[in-house]
Amino acid sequence: MQRLLRRGAVLLAALLLSAGCDSGAPPISTEEYQPPVDTDVSFPLDSTMYRLHESGEIRIGTKFDQPLFGLRNPLTGRPEGFDAEMGKLIAARLGIPAEGIDWVETVSANRDPFLQQGRVDLIIATYTITEARKQVIDFAGPYYVAGQSFLVRAGNPERIGTPEDLHGKTVCAVEGSASSTHFRERVPDADLVLFDSFSKCAQAVKNGQVTAMTTDNTILAGLRSRDEESFDLVDVTFTEEPYGIGVANGRKDLVAFIDDVLRTAFADGSWAAAWDRTAGRILGPAPEPPDLDRY
Repeated sequence: MQRLLRRGAVLLAALLLSAGCDSGAPPISTEEYQPPVDTDVSFPLDSTMYRLHESGEIRIGTKFDQPLFGLRNPLTGRPEGFDAEMGKLIAARLGIPAEGIDWVETVSANRDPFLQQGRVDLIIATYTITEARKQVIDFAGPYYVAGQSFLVRAGNPERIGTPEDLHGKTVCAVEGSASSTHFRERVPDADLVLFDSFSKCAQAVKNGQVTAMTTDNTILAGLRSRDEESFDLVDVTFTEEPYGIGVANGRKDLVAFIDDVLRTAFADGSWAAAWDRTAGRILGPAPEPPDLDRY
């Protein structure tokens, strides 16, 4: 019986790997990188870091449907991507192994509320630092700077090259995203349709329901990598999107700690290695790390 179960598991894994290759996405990996865990750590007794270290667990919100940054692996049930790698680095510096991370699925619209309600300890989910968000939560970082662009049908039949080419056209974005706000400000007469997930928005492009999808170029590149025959990525950006790590308002000690983790990762090459293992497979070699801002 055990032999049959093992054979079934191997067959399932093979089928999933084959499906990943057929879709144009990078093959699913069952091997997760585990950063070295700091075993000799010391934090002030009244700090957020001490509480997390003593509990041996940390709740991290991230996307589960975002190739390259946060995509749930069906074999392990855990998210994989650049954001997930950042989460593992932070946990390791707290003395928490990857098994101690409680990954919480987060979508664009619920990131602020999840932090405010205490449902997660931090959020790493292509979370653009904006003035409005800084009023209700705190940010560490940025750990990457993206730019907003467009995903269109293969061949770009309507010749979209700039935001202005979308005047009077139907465009989709995701609820709660900074991208939807930026696009409304830039092209107010476009018909903007909001979806609750990136995959639904991309499907609307594929089906011809909308002319284009707008969000960060990193997200769009990940979506296109899964179906290159159906989509083109417009080679233009019209914003800067600094990705921050969100924490609950008032936890300045945790913000400072995460900034120190990022600073070390920038310097010792672990940030670049995390990029190369994940987003870099499609987007190319790691760029220069961004300047850290004290938010």
